[in-house]
Amino acid sequence: MLRRALVALPLAAVALAACSTSAPAPEAAPQAPATSPFPTPSPTPSPTPSPTPTPTSPLTGLPGNPAGPVLVVKLDNTRNAQPHAGLHRADVVYIEEVEYGITRLAAVYSSDVPDRIGPVRSARITDIDLLAQYGSPAFAFSGVQRKMWPAIEESSLIDISPNKGAEGYGRDRDRRSPYNYFLDGTVGLARAPDASPARDIGLRFDPMVPAGGSPVYSARAEWSYATADFVYDPAQGNFLVGLNDELAMEEETGEQQRADTVVLQYVTQSESKYFDKGGGNTPHAETIGTGTGIVLRDGQSWNVTWSRPDAASGTTFLQADGTPMTFRPGQTWVVLLDTTRPAILQTTASASPTGSPTATP
Repeated sequence: MLRRALVALPLAAVALAACSTSAPAPEAAPQAPATSPFPTPSPTPSPTPSPTPTPTSPLTGLPGNPAGPVLVVKLDNTRNAQPHAGLHRADVVYIEEVEYGITRLAAVYSSDVPDRIGPVRSARITDIDLLAQYGSPAFAFSGVQRKMWPAIEESSLIDISPNKGAEGYGRDRDRRSPYNYFLDGTVGLARAPDASPARDIGLRFDPMVPAGGSPVYSARAEWSYATADFVYDPAQGNFLVGLNDELAMEEETGEQQRADTVVLQYVTQSESKYFDKGGGNTPHAETIGTGTGIVLRDGQSWNVTWSRPDAASGTTFLQADGTPMTFRPGQTWVVLLDTTRPAILQTTASASPTGSPTATP
């Protein structure tokens, strides 16, 4: 009896324990969070960074080196000079009258400096005032008449002519002298470590065509023994260049020279004190002051006024309503024309599409 009671006791205890186990309490219903008296701040969005503007050249309006040193090279502009080397890579090209009604070119480089430029010829008195707006550019030329050397020395230009050393210059034996003198532009710039960087000279660029233009097909400038023609090419949106009643060609590519913008700048010309050995006088073009002109771009023309208060200032071009005239980005040709020699503009394709209209000087 005692053994059975001892055995039954644990079983009874187990049963009692099972009967006394409480059922699990139901889960409490979720309660709504307490409402804060202050509004929950929205996450602050990260500011969108402004795009960094692409640097552009003040001389072309195109992306590139905006402050490269400036090199100016004087070039022959007769038929014997064709084809020019490195001319199509210039930022700005000037045409200026010299003795006997022929012309010379002043090619301005900064964005892209070729290692072959030419044929190089001599400087003229117009260059000193004209190029002062670039500050102190490296100035490459083959020489000047003796009494003009002091004017070069006193100017803001850095003389890197052969008179200061022949480094970078050489003769091309496949061409006839004196139309065979060429310059390595990179060597020329290395000779002028203090050459001014490209800067604002008054040109304003915009790919959008401004309002107020008139259709133009071609423009022609004439001197006694020289011509310059610009014929619009709608396929490319720029002007084919003709010089001296011939196509102006690129030595490197065999293609015709092109101008994105053409400025026909009317200037007052007067006789200077400089004469050549044959008695021919070098005219001096007044590029400081005010005047009128015509700007050609995108197959249209605009009458403009130009202004340049002093030698250190750039030249601004304004439309008739006083707004700045904007140029097509790319290479600009500036033709300095005596006010007595107005350019000839044509609105139809009555001229040769190759760049040399049929009219004779």
